[in-house]
Amino acid sequence: MTVSRASGVVAAIPSHALITLFLQVAMLLLLAMVLGRLAVRCGMPPVVGELTAGVALGPSLLAHAVPGAGNWLFPQEPSQMHLLDSLGQFGIILMLGFTGMHLDLKLLRRRGARAARISAAGLILPLALGIWLGFLLPAKLRAPGADGTAFALFVGVAMCVSSVPVIARTLLDMQLIHRDVGQMIVITGTVDDAVGWLLVSLIAAMGTTGLHTGDVSLALAHMALLLVFTATIGRAVVGMAMRTAARASAPGLSAVTAVVLILLAAAGAGALAFEPVFGAFLCGIVIGTAKGVDTRALSPLNTTVMTVLAPLFFATAGLRMDLTALSDPEMVLWGLAVFGLAVLGKFLGAFLGGLTSRMTRWESLALGAGMNARGVIEVIIAMVGVRIGLLTVEMYSIVVLVAVLTSLMAPPLLRFAMKRVELTAEEALRKTRMLTNHDTADGVRDAAHGAGPSTVPEPSGPVLHS
Repeated sequence: MTVSRASGVVAAIPSHALITLFLQVAMLLLLAMVLGRLAVRCGMPPVVGELTAGVALGPSLLAHAVPGAGNWLFPQEPSQMHLLDSLGQFGIILMLGFTGMHLDLKLLRRRGARAARISAAGLILPLALGIWLGFLLPAKLRAPGADGTAFALFVGVAMCVSSVPVIARTLLDMQLIHRDVGQMIVITGTVDDAVGWLLVSLIAAMGTTGLHTGDVSLALAHMALLLVFTATIGRAVVGMAMRTAARASAPGLSAVTAVVLILLAAAGAGALAFEPVFGAFLCGIVIGTAKGVDTRALSPLNTTVMTVLAPLFFATAGLRMDLTALSDPEMVLWGLAVFGLAVLGKFLGAFLGGLTSRMTRWESLALGAGMNARGVIEVIIAMVGVRIGLLTVEMYSIVVLVAVLTSLMAPPLLRFAMKRVELTAEEALRKTRMLTNHDTADGVRDAAHGAGPSTVPEPSGPVLHS
């Protein structure tokens, strides 16, 4: 039987779904902008308000206060939510690419041993406390049929991760990315995330088909393959592509090339069973350190990412929270226990790791404050726990709430500690290179809510807007 060409064409997105998507994005961005500015006036970075925007428009508030409007604007249809999620994922992948461009590899080479010690301390203590608590949590917080050991291991992993997207955004907003402590937070956070995603993949296998030695070996082999490829072939290809784009006369070609490279790196990391943002971050590092590449040409793209796509992602992350699931007093008590041990384990682990690495107590305090921010990474991990059948709605809400509250704790603690850390000559030089102030239209945006002027780096990096 002959099939007509028309019968093989995929149907277009329904008009209603497209209109709904436009309204969702408009409302999320509008509220994220308003609450982001309000957060800045309250001494917090905009990401706090952007997460709150999603909470306000989601099932925690709007769906209960005005059910008709909430269900109409955000219908609980997988296809509709997937459209919104795809936009947010695109933004966070590009944001992690730009963050990678600002990693000081010279500092990493000099302090790699220190970063390894801090990461180990910041992982082992909260992981152990989380596993112990996971065995104590009541069965009602486990999904029906979930394995108790897999559930406990999953809780441990959820409590030991950090969130590079939130950490990076917070450091950028507070203009601390050029400080040695800021660089160390990003470095150790990246290590923690890489290890965390490896552990999540192993626990996912345990929760579904059982944990086997082959799964561990394959994951480790994939990690080694990704790092070796990035440092060799990937580095050569990225450098050649960016230099070729820079020599071309077509406007915007460097930005398009950077986007293509970051997306390919994200796809490659995902194909190896790692989080795509990790691949995007590695690609950003390669772009930022490639010889003969002037990343100032990426400034217009970065403006779009940092002021539109990244806030949309954080708002959609908050959109999935449902605080009403914690109305049971018993759930509140268990939620407080999870939150308390999560903060104690991560903060204390990073703090002790800093002290044993010859950092001052104020530097160690700042390190613990930054590493304690779980943010969207823990939200994504919580979603994985629901997908593989380990978490109930109540436990999912607890984990997400821990992610948000720990992210809220980071800015004031960082501000308190960093006031007591003296600026070094090397940090001042790095600030001149990475965070030189300039007078642009975006500077007006920052001045309007008290954040100071916007920032732009010298040839070593793209513009970074607060």
